[in-house]
Amino acid sequence: MSAPSGAVAIDPGLLARFREAGRQIAWRAAPRGRRPSGRTARVAHLHDEEARVEEWGTAKRRGMAVDSGPVGALVLLLEVDRRGPPTQLGAENAGRDRAFPSGAIVAGWGSVTVPTDSRPTVGDLVELARYALA
Repeated sequence: MSAPSGAVAIDPGLLARFREAGRQIAWRAAPRGRRPSGRTARVAHLHDEEARVEEWGTAKRRGMAVDSGPVGALVLLLEVDRRGPPTQLGAENAGRDRAFPSGAIVAGWGSVTVPTDSRPTVGDLVELARYALA
């Protein structure tokens, strides 16, 4: 990956495919709902699949939550490619957050708290994001 040292190594061809898929994502505003202050929400659409994406924080202390499916994993993986490995990576189970009915994967850069229902790795994101490729 082009991320700083310590990032998960991804086959250059696969990384190129992820980046190309990222350029094909169509974005739209997410439906409004009750969310914590300071969060932005939008929906990523790729190959008839969608994922909710929420972001918050500052450049040094940033959080991102995505639907726990292939498109969400792809979006989060592309952010890891851009920013470097997250300092925190966690997931919350389905049903804990109405905005993410199927569960969410949450990454934090800096001092951001993430859920601990499970602890996926960046390698897990790579495997899940493969399913978003056409």
